[in-house]
Amino acid sequence: ILSSLIISGLSLTGTEKMGFFEAAFCTITMILDAGCIQFVVSDIGTAGVATVVLCLAIVIIGMITFTGAVVGYMTNYISAFIENANSGAKKLKISGHSVILNWNTRASEIVNDLLYCDTPQKVVVLVNSRKQEIEKEIQERLSATVSKENDIIARKYAHMSFIKRKYFTHKNMFKKHVTVIVREGDIFSSKQLKDISIEHAKMIIILGHDINNTICKFEHKEKIDRTLDGNSQTVKTLMQVADITSAEYSDDNQKIVVEITDSWTAALVDKIIKAKEVEQKCNIVPVNVDQVLGHILSQFSLMPELNRVYYELFSNKGESFYTREFTTSDDEELFIRKFLETHEHALPLTFMNDGKKNHFYYVSENESDMDIESEVHTTTAKIKIKPDYWIECKNVVILGHNSRCNDIMNGFAGFNAEWKYKDSSDQIINLLVIDDEKHLEKANYYKGYPFNIKCKAAEIYEKETIINTVSDFISSNEEDTSILILSDDMALNEDIDANALANLIYVRDIINHMKEENPDFNEESVDVVVEIIDPKHHDIINSYSINNVVISNRYISKMITQIGEKEALFDFYCDILTYDEEDSENGISYESKEIYIKKVSRFLEEVPPKMTAKEFVDALYYASVDPSIPKDQQNPTIVLGYVKPGQEMVLFKGDLAQIEVELDIKDKLVVFTNH
Repeated sequence: ILSSLIISGLSLTGTEKMGFFEAAFCTITMILDAGCIQFVVSDIGTAGVATVVLCLAIVIIGMITFTGAVVGYMTNYISAFIENANSGAKKLKISGHSVILNWNTRASEIVNDLLYCDTPQKVVVLVNSRKQEIEKEIQERLSATVSKENDIIARKYAHMSFIKRKYFTHKNMFKKHVTVIVREGDIFSSKQLKDISIEHAKMIIILGHDINNTICKFEHKEKIDRTLDGNSQTVKTLMQVADITSAEYSDDNQKIVVEITDSWTAALVDKIIKAKEVEQKCNIVPVNVDQVLGHILSQFSLMPELNRVYYELFSNKGESFYTREFTTSDDEELFIRKFLETHEHALPLTFMNDGKKNHFYYVSENESDMDIESEVHTTTAKIKIKPDYWIECKNVVILGHNSRCNDIMNGFAGFNAEWKYKDSSDQIINLLVIDDEKHLEKANYYKGYPFNIKCKAAEIYEKETIINTVSDFISSNEEDTSILILSDDMALNEDIDANALANLIYVRDIINHMKEENPDFNEESVDVVVEIIDPKHHDIINSYSINNVVISNRYISKMITQIGEKEALFDFYCDILTYDEEDSENGISYESKEIYIKKVSRFLEEVPPKMTAKEFVDALYYASVDPSIPKDQQNPTIVLGYVKPGQEMVLFKGDLAQIEVELDIKDKLVVFTNH
């Protein structure tokens, strides 16, 4: 402005009639480019020395103050703005987002599963440290998923011409519509929680700490001891979060999902729920990580095909579980009959009451499939279920250990109680456990159970002992054998999955040796389920022709994501992961419903003829509730799909009337039933 006033006031030749604004324009042009001085001094040769010196001074001083100082100031301002936003110094104006407090090996899977939501998702992560490392982990995980899904889409349209292929590939491209903001700060600070607008979040997830995120043995031992005693940090975080979300100024129907791993923490969380949970306001869902994973691993040991079934059903991708609040005067059987008569795109499961509302659960590809009604003709297909059906004996080998061994054994005990042979000394479960002597002595999980258990102490380096013991067990049992290889979740970071991979090599050698000795040996009679902690080891295991890889953390992550969307799914998950319970002391019995894998040869009188999936679902349900069968012997059954040996698992989705089902005597059914 000062320079423009000087230039305007000089009234140099050619500038006498130049107004202030024109003089300002010419001055700025001259400052930015010294060669443009001719706009002010038309002939530098005829101008006076004082005029030339003054103009040059304006150029030099102007370039320093305007071009240098101003641009530098703006750069610093923008840099400070970005830095403040990332560090959490500024409040985020956001709502309807998901908040993750703390970080562990399950966290990136939670974010990843949000990719499959129908609408764009916003996630804010608040951690005490490791911000850049976490951002890199999220970026790698999401990019890998997007790349994998787009490869599937590319293969789907690979047969088309170039132009059509490009059009459909671009139209159906899988997009990364998840925005993630990672902030570093104090998760116990009320101010910093409000700075990420936690009072307007739709879902808050409180994660526990990782034990194995260290290479220091002393620090690792200290972490284990603290975790076994209880997690006071989880309790402290929940108290702070519950205080904010239960306040009047917070949004309604917020969900808080909190991970717990011990009884001490669970007891305190229950007290917080009673004190702070407000209906329609602050809904707290505690997820017992070890118990859930223990029951999942026990079910996979007994029915390995469930790994592939749950992997899809517990996810937002493909066929999934859904729930809606529902009020009906019909009993469950009558309601399901009516549902089957009017729906071809969804499968009805059950009703449950949480003490406040009735919830109806169903399976479909999309939540809205339940709204698609059509005139469905009553099926004429007939299926006969064997009235004396009983599940076959289960032979299981456990190699190694983890912190969930007690919960795995409780899962076996529940299965044994539900399926034990009545009036017979025969056992439904034969279990062989091979582990190092230290952990076998430390873990008294294998004593006092009412089924056959044999324990063998062997260090991971005792190859011959492990191989011979497992080989003898497989050879001595006529029924199929499942081998569950556990990964120690308490191991140091550098040792994660090491023992599990070593045991996998031993098992592969056993199967190869049996095949060499007996060419008729059925390799599919031995199912191998490998649990791993680090997803990076997935491809290594697949290279050993092992299909049942269990990345245990992913199941918890998928469940947490779905529970955050639909809180009522939590009770349903607890139900299907728990077998029937009886409390003889209090005279209380509980009949749960589970997903079973049942052999066609044992479950049905004969192999059904070729029919549509819709006809098959209806026929099997009507056969299971046949009025000619006494009510107490009826076992309502909904078939969800089937598994062909050595081939992919098929879950019914989309228009069931358009799906053909042709079964073989060796096939297995995926069914939802009481027993």
